[in-house]
Amino acid sequence: MNKKTERKLEEIAKEQLFIETLETRMSDGLDFHDVSVWGVKEALRLAFELGKAEGEKR
Repeated sequence: MNKKTERKLEEIAKEQLFIETLETRMSDGLDFHDVSVWGVKEALRLAFELGKAEGEKR
């Protein structure tokens, strides 16, 4: 995965799941999150669309 895609996925996590970073921080309080199912569903939809768009570019 390239850096641009990683940044976009992190943006989705921030906007939809309120997760600051996707980096492991070795802390339960920072690495595990309570999120809504509708937030997860929307984040997955956006990530799918991102992957689809990236695949069409190739």
